[in-house]
Amino acid sequence: MMASAGSGTLPPAPGTLRTGVAGGTANSCDRMRYRTYPKTGIAVSEVGFGLWTTATNWWGEMSDEAAVSLLHEAADLGITLFDAADTYGNGRSEEQLAKAFGDRRSSVVYSTKFGYDFYTYAGERRGQNEIPHDFSPSFVRYALEQSLRRLQTDVIDVYSIHNAHLSEIENDELFALLETFVTEGKIRSYGVALGPAIGWLLEGCEAARKRNVTNIQMIWNILEPFPGDAMIRAAYEAHSDTAYQIRVPHASGMLEGRYTAQTTFPPGDHRNHRPRSWLTNGVKKIETLRFLEAPDRTLGQAAIAWLLAEPKVMSVLPNIYGREQLHEFAAASDGRQLSTADMARIAELAQTNFGIGDEPMRYKGTMSYADVAAPAVAVM
Repeated sequence: MMASAGSGTLPPAPGTLRTGVAGGTANSCDRMRYRTYPKTGIAVSEVGFGLWTTATNWWGEMSDEAAVSLLHEAADLGITLFDAADTYGNGRSEEQLAKAFGDRRSSVVYSTKFGYDFYTYAGERRGQNEIPHDFSPSFVRYALEQSLRRLQTDVIDVYSIHNAHLSEIENDELFALLETFVTEGKIRSYGVALGPAIGWLLEGCEAARKRNVTNIQMIWNILEPFPGDAMIRAAYEAHSDTAYQIRVPHASGMLEGRYTAQTTFPPGDHRNHRPRSWLTNGVKKIETLRFLEAPDRTLGQAAIAWLLAEPKVMSVLPNIYGREQLHEFAAASDGRQLSTADMARIAELAQTNFGIGDEPMRYKGTMSYADVAAPAVAVM
């Protein structure tokens, strides 16, 4: 029986051993498994599908027809969670979902996000630079109505603040409005998506501790366990019902095991924003993880299995931009899980950063309470 995501049992401290689960066969995906968000009744496939690969050009161009075909194939493989954002392609990801599932809405779960004012700033994106947010009540309600229209649905299953800052987590008015949307029947639950880059430790911890949001979407993977480990531990310590969608589970493709030190990426590809050392060091790290590969398990599947060993993870969102990846990653839900020995060896390797040693990391967002400005003291 699957462990409850609402369990109050504390996990090991970050960087220590988590226990694997036995069972399954790797290369069949006819028995996708599902997990249910606590206190919501929202069941989702362990492997989901994020539409940023189909609606934006960061992984190459894809026509709407090709996207819809891939989405249909994902559903046929048992995938039910589809993650969009109103800003992906300036509404395109939500429109793709409507084209794909307008006639079978009840069989899928829509997760989408809000907050960026692309209605005003649609033509002003430059690389990874963000456009302005707007979290005023009037704009948030407008954004919701537009998402419902594009999705051609009456209700959104998981509605998340897109790349929230600490100011949004602390915004009582915003969370009261989200509760109003639930009462009105326009959304079933709400959450917080963290990004675009890795970091946002306090934002993630406080969203679970203070807001007990249904869902947090964050970057977490074998090669980048921090700060995801710390966020999940904070949720357990607060006895929070918060559960997780995991994005970038393969460290921007590194954990698929196909890169070499000579790999190059097309112009406009988001991986070009990573420093060159990310590629050269990453390839060396991957060599230490080749023991996870087996005739019935790819490294990419093992990376998903590592994440699914955590009961609070509801769904993993690998970057899917082709049929081969889709079938490989969908099979990971029914795949052979990592053994206790595998998990222990990964934890041991992580202690030395997989043989690389100290490596400078730049995190975004609020990474400690020391980063939060102290309130001004009135001078009498």
